[in-house]
Amino acid sequence: MATVICVTNQKGGIGKTTTATTIASILQERGNKVLLIDTDVQCNSTDTYQAVFEGVPTLYDVILEEDKTDIMEAIQHTPMGDIVAADPLLREGDSKLSTQGIKGYKVLKDALKGLKDYDYVVFDTAPAISMILRAALVAADYLVIPITADRYGIQGLYELNVSINDAKELNPNLKIGGILLVRYNERTILARDVRGALETVAEEMGTKIYQNTIRECNKVKEAQTVRSTLIKYDKHCTAARDYDYFVDEMLEEVENG
Repeated sequence: MATVICVTNQKGGIGKTTTATTIASILQERGNKVLLIDTDVQCNSTDTYQAVFEGVPTLYDVILEEDKTDIMEAIQHTPMGDIVAADPLLREGDSKLSTQGIKGYKVLKDALKGLKDYDYVVFDTAPAISMILRAALVAADYLVIPITADRYGIQGLYELNVSINDAKELNPNLKIGGILLVRYNERTILARDVRGALETVAEEMGTKIYQNTIRECNKVKEAQTVRSTLIKYDKHCTAARDYDYFVDEMLEEVENG
């Protein structure tokens, strides 16, 4: 069975897509077979991977259609890697899944049962608490929570933690790996103050702040502009090297349970 890593935070604009696609790219570069699943109606990971959502099976067909498509049939093999594309129709997720009880929460977990020959699955998630996010939490083994060093980001963690604890009722083995500081500048007073506050929040969530942080880097936006993962675009830039060290830290924990 593949290890399922979910990158999530209900706050938008904090680097979820960059984190998810970079984790997937690094794992792939290290010789693993990796599948990225874009669960976000905004389709940002889908765009980064140069995938399409028109005229092909997408995550919508896998989890929301009445006659569901096998997940293996929805995988697109792109220059960036393998992906199940998101779809704007995923906005129907709450209305379609909320009436299904426990079955609605397990729709992604059930879909992954059809997956063959992958070492890792990485979820990119939407910046909102939704049924599809809850389904991703139920399907995941390990959570990574990227966050920028500002107070609004901290506020959103409390609501996310409620959803995580709810998911643990159906997925008791779900582990919050940690909080990953992105676009981080440790020399600023604000960043140091926020990190101190995050230590308290992390303790309340039963997790930690990862030792490795991700520095601000213009190459991230440049990669987005040309629809490329950061690793494919410039694996030697500061952010890419930071993510590489972070993946080492993450894998040590994932592999040791």
